[in-house]
Amino acid sequence: MNMEDMILISVDDHLVEPPQAFINHIHEKYKDKAPKVVKGDQGEDTWLVEDLELPNIALNAVVGRPYEEYGMEPTAFDQLRPGTYELAGRIDDMNVNGVLAGLNFPSVPGVGGQNLEGVKDKKLAYAIMQAWNDWHLDEWCAAEPARFIPLAIISTWDPEGAAKEIARVARKGCHAITFPPNPASTGQPSIHSEAWDPVWKACIENDVNVCMHIADASSGVPSGDSPVDVMITNMPVSLYSTATDLTYSPLFRKYPDLRFSLSEGGVGWIPHFLERVDYVHERHIWTNQDFRDRQPSSYFKDQVFTCFIDDPHGVKSRHEVGIDKMMWECDYPHSDTTWPESPEVLWRSMKDVPEAEVNAITHENAMRAYSFNPFQHMDKSECTVGALRAKATHVDTAQRHIGEGTPPAKHDGVVTVSDIMAQLSKMHRG
Repeated sequence: MNMEDMILISVDDHLVEPPQAFINHIHEKYKDKAPKVVKGDQGEDTWLVEDLELPNIALNAVVGRPYEEYGMEPTAFDQLRPGTYELAGRIDDMNVNGVLAGLNFPSVPGVGGQNLEGVKDKKLAYAIMQAWNDWHLDEWCAAEPARFIPLAIISTWDPEGAAKEIARVARKGCHAITFPPNPASTGQPSIHSEAWDPVWKACIENDVNVCMHIADASSGVPSGDSPVDVMITNMPVSLYSTATDLTYSPLFRKYPDLRFSLSEGGVGWIPHFLERVDYVHERHIWTNQDFRDRQPSSYFKDQVFTCFIDDPHGVKSRHEVGIDKMMWECDYPHSDTTWPESPEVLWRSMKDVPEAEVNAITHENAMRAYSFNPFQHMDKSECTVGALRAKATHVDTAQRHIGEGTPPAKHDGVVTVSDIMAQLSKMHRG
């Protein structure tokens, strides 16, 4: 097998909603209240609904910029590479990167959909949720069914309503939802609460995978004085605590058919995690956990999919991680992305891996996890890295500053977490 023969499906990418996304799909009753883009004093674009300003339009969507210009911008559409929010541009950028398909997490609603909890009129919030789903499923995904894995957001403030939405989007062919790793962080019931049972039952009934993304997990930041490198480095392993919380929650034992994905979490830490949960269970019997004559790690291996961007140690440990659940991700358009050299970066780890295992990690596990079959729409021979890149000879991948909006923030000395928080606060009015 050569690098050009790989078929790549990314299970963690992101998109930036275009300005008309909501107004074109929201119920007629709420068209005058739909989220809209407003221009700020500094030229920034901001989404506004009611009196709520939603986070900057494209947090860390820096793909295509020189590395030294990376930051938490851009703050305006004219600073973005078109592939972040335009369908044709995204297909071009996928082709030039040799990527067949991707699962795209939202920006405006928040990666876990929790931004809509701040909308006071909950009927409006629910309508916005459905509008995002309809835009994503009926417009973005439906236009290129071989290229995008459908994903939906849910009403994180209303589990019963969320269950109904899961059933509705499943009828549209969507078999993945995004769910916050720690819903209690915004005042909602924890994953240990029976309040979420309608969601879990709906996911099982409709063959829906629950994606938990690091953006809504613990940040792993010791203090505001910590260099921002600490936050960036700790992001993947922040899902270690999520993995532990899931494993010791009642969910795996109560719902053996429920499936989760730890999105953008890496895999290199998983062998240690699996050893640790079993060690704790064997030693700390006083905690009264009942795993029914099984080890905790066996539940995790059965019910959780994992993924990585570039994780040579994880690939070497793939059999300990669980090769039937490992998947690959690109993380376009964020700063960790390997675009436009994803095949080259991945191949460094995969070149000595048996072909059957390469196929499992690069696309087959993803197809199974999300009930997604691109080969119904494209011949397999057209789906390889080499075939896709042959379609993209016109795509410019040179690094350059995108647009004429607010330039990247400059910092003197080491950039700290507090610097980033202050920068983010300036991106919003009020």
